[in-house]
Order: sequence, then C-alpha cells, then structure tokens
Amino acid sequence: MSDRGSLLAQPLQRPPAIRVAAYLGLFVLGAVAGTAGALVQAGWFPGGLLLALVGAAGLFVGGARALDTRAGAVAPAAGWMISVVLLTAGRPEGDFLFGAGGGSYLFLLGGMALAVICATLGLGRQPTGGDVRLGN
Repeated sequence: MSDRGSLLAQPLQRPPAIRVAAYLGLFVLGAVAGTAGALVQAGWFPGGLLLALVGAAGLFVGGARALDTRAGAVAPAAGWMISVVLLTAGRPEGDFLFGAGGGSYLFLLGGMALAVICATLGLGRQPTGGDVRLGN
C-alpha cells in the first residue's frame, strides 16, 4: 500500500513518448530554421541576417519555454548547428552554399552564440501556474 500512496503523491508528468516526440520535433524545426536562415541571410543581407538570427533565437527560447527545460532549447539548437555545419561543407564539384562574406560568418557565429545563450539561461523563478497569493 505504501507504493500506491507514494505514486499518488508524485506530480503528474508527461509520458516519455510525448517528451521524446517533442524533442525530435524541435530538432527537426531547428534543422529547418538553420537551412532557411542560411538561404535568407544571404538573399536579403542586412534584414535577412537579422530575420534569420531572430527566428533561431525565438525557436530556442520557445522550445525551452514550451517544455520547461533547458533541453527544450538544446534540441533545436543541435538541429540548427548540424544543418548549418553540413551546409558549410563544400562539395567535390566545388559548389557551396555559404559565401566568404562577413554576413555568413555573422550568421554562423551569431547563431551559435544565441544557441549557447538560450541553452544556458535559466527559465526564471516565476511560477507558471495560477496565482500564488491566497485570497487575492
């Protein structure tokens, strides 16, 4: 009977399959955001670079807020970094997606810095539930 009581006293948690699916979905979204950002940042240079970095930062912070964990920011950041690093590699034919301009380096380094910042920032100490005060 003591096992049943301890189980009932634990807070409700998401099933592991849902959490894994959420992390995989965020990983894929990060890869899509990295690919789209790589194309947009060079197409419309000053505005496209800002749009790509703000979109990536929004995805990282949104993943952390949606799952209430830092791993929610790490999953899309990992997808973003893997897709961007794969896109920087040249092909044997000599084709490449990134140019040697300053915008490409700002996108790479800025996106990686945003990923690290969003993954290491705390979620804050504010409660996410209802009102904290009783009687108000």
